[in-house]
Formats: sequence, structure tokens, C-alpha cells
Amino acid sequence: MVLSMDRWVGKVAIVTGASSGIGAAIANALVEKGLTVLGIARRSERIEESAKLLSNKQGKLHAIKADLTKEEDILKAFKWAKDNLEPVHILINNAGRGAKANLTEGETRQWKKVFDLNVLGLSMATREAVKVMKENQINGHIIHMNSVAGHQVLNFRGPSVYCASKFAVTALTETLRQELNQQGLKIKVTSVSPGMVESEMTNLHPNLTPEMKAVYEKMPFLKSEDIADAVVYALSTPEHVQIPELTIKPVGEKINDCV
Repeated sequence: MVLSMDRWVGKVAIVTGASSGIGAAIANALVEKGLTVLGIARRSERIEESAKLLSNKQGKLHAIKADLTKEEDILKAFKWAKDNLEPVHILINNAGRGAKANLTEGETRQWKKVFDLNVLGLSMATREAVKVMKENQINGHIIHMNSVAGHQVLNFRGPSVYCASKFAVTALTETLRQELNQQGLKIKVTSVSPGMVESEMTNLHPNLTPEMKAVYEKMPFLKSEDIADAVVYALSTPEHVQIPELTIKPVGEKINDCV
């Protein structure tokens, strides 16, 4: 199998949650590979700063401010892309959040925040991307940023609702693949499921308790760039090759070490 990003050079990729962590690493990697990237996030100024640093690269990074839990923001972002860029070929559904929101003590508003972003935001962005790809007869690629917690319920306090949201992403990946097949569309779909990654959701969170700091200090971590490399790998496969699921863990990770 020959791996190559050549067919994507000059094409448009949308990356949600591109202001930091995995999303920023993916956006940067795609610009390095020659793609035009639209980064979507609430903190769009961070993407604009990255765009300045990448101004001498083969591709180009654009920023747009949007809340991925709000349908009107998603629609505006895709309209901006339609009005200002070439048709979207790649969607990276990276935006996501966790919460200490278990079922016996969690608050409804916390549950809603997790599902609104991790599930509904992902679904709305996917719908809009497929519309564009279908209208323009594009054999594109949609990647859902999932988690190992989307395949196994983690046996420690806190991530109950997060796990449920990521299990939904696992189901939505296969649902989407089947729907695209039924419609005769050759859009590829991949779920990327990392284990523990250094990020603002984990060991870089500004409000970590001493207890959580102690827990994280014992764990092995992946870098955001490792996940970006995995995304590039999935995108580099030939048009007839699809990777439905790609799981990535740091060496030495124990079964319940990740969120």
C-alpha cells in the first residue's frame, strides 16, 4: 500500500476545535502537507496566531470563531467556507469536552454540555460536510476524534457521561459508513481513538486537583503531534482503502489509565 497525501494538496480541510491540543496539531500538520485548512473554535484568535507562524508553509490556515454546540454557528462556518474557499474535501471532527459528571451525582447542565458538543456538534458538522461532498461529487474523508473510552467503560470516578458520549461517536462512525454506502458515496470515514494525550482536558488542565496531579504523574502520555500523525496516516491511504477505526495508546498504558 502506497501512502501519499498528494491528492489532498490544495484541497480544503475543516478542523473543529483547532485552537489547542490535538486540533491545533492536526491543523498545523495539514497545512504542512499543503492543504487549505479552516480551523473552527471559540478561541479563534489562537488559530490566527498559528496562521501567522505557518505563513511560509505550502498550505494555508484560516480561522473562524464558532461554538460547535450551536447549529447557527456551524451553518455560518460552512457558509463562510463555501463563499471563500474551494469545496470541503476533509472534515476532522475534533472538538470535544469532558466533565466530572457521573450519573448518580452529575448535574443535567454538565451532561448537556458533553453531549451537545461531543455528539450533536459532531453530527451537525458531519451533515454539512456530507452535503458539500455530495453536491460536488467529492470522494472526501471524515474523521471523528474518538477515544479509547468510546470502546470500553473506564472503571474510575468521573467519566461516566464522557464515556457514553464517545460510545455514541463509535456508533455514529459505523452509522455514517453504512449511510454513505447505501447512497453510493465514496466518502471515507475513520474513528481515531487515542489513549491518554497531554492536553488541557488531562494533565495540562489549569484547575487540576492535587489528587489528579498525582494520578497523572504516574501515567504515560501521547503528544498531540502523535495523534496528528495518525490522522495524516489515515488520510494518506489510497482511495480504495478505508480505516474504520484507529486506536493509539502510549507504551505502558494500563487498561483504565485514559480518559
